[in-house]
Amino acid sequence: MEHILRPIYQERASLPETLGVILVKKVDDVENNTDTFDTVLFIIVKEAEVPVFTKHYLSGEYKMVMHVVTEEILKKWLFIGSKKQVVDWIFNGKIVFDRNEYLVKLREKLHEEPFYGKKIKTGIQFSKLIRRVMEGKELFNRGNYLDAYSNVTESLHHLARLSVLDKGLYPEVTVWSQVKKIQPEIYKLYEELLFSKESIEKKLELLFLAIEFMINTRTHAGAQHILETMLEKETWSVQELHIHKELKYYSGDLEVFVEYLIDKGYILVEPVVSKNETIQHRYYKVDRVSVESEYDL
Repeated sequence: MEHILRPIYQERASLPETLGVILVKKVDDVENNTDTFDTVLFIIVKEAEVPVFTKHYLSGEYKMVMHVVTEEILKKWLFIGSKKQVVDWIFNGKIVFDRNEYLVKLREKLHEEPFYGKKIKTGIQFSKLIRRVMEGKELFNRGNYLDAYSNVTESLHHLARLSVLDKGLYPEVTVWSQVKKIQPEIYKLYEELLFSKESIEKKLELLFLAIEFMINTRTHAGAQHILETMLEKETWSVQELHIHKELKYYSGDLEVFVEYLIDKGYILVEPVVSKNETIQHRYYKVDRVSVESEYDL
């Protein structure tokens, strides 16, 4: 298939904004690796009007796909972990074009210790965990046990990914196989959720207690990225947090995470005078005394 796609990727490679081109072939009986396509052409560009551009091709009975993504989108996928197969493409795909060794250097970064992007990936997963648990407890308290069950399932998945990240590894599609080996206590919670003979109400009650305990033991690591980022300046508006080049990856979970860290005493609320005398702006700052000593900054 490479000879069929060569004119396409050579044309793309001639463009100055193209950083690298990877060719990925489907592994026998592993269709998810390439989203069922026989070949994937993955192209990374510096910038583009359309941040993700996809095109499908057909040659006889073979189907192929081309993805053109911006460097910004690639970073988002790597940090958030929403496109797990992309990591596999970068590691194992065939590099057919590489401007200034962009892809070679990226592979080196992904292999580095400490783990490339570990702090931000941990922070993002932790913020998602916080939201899921808060929403799950609210549903549980209202008696919506099946919806709460769904949130607990998602919470355990975030815990699983955090345990894998803690070991400096990438969460794989088969994340529970990883967790069973490296952190069996979380795996046992998952088994409890699936196979316990307790009533769903009792099962959820016990799991919320266990998950909250694990959250408390992981707050130090989970909060490190956002706190170190917020130490860049004294005070922040919520909009400044949302548009920060890295904090924006927390997306809709950012504000819930900030409130959690306020409750834990890591972040302080700073009232700021507004034009309206009856209302104040709500700004945020890190409690430098406690954070700098705890994190040895």
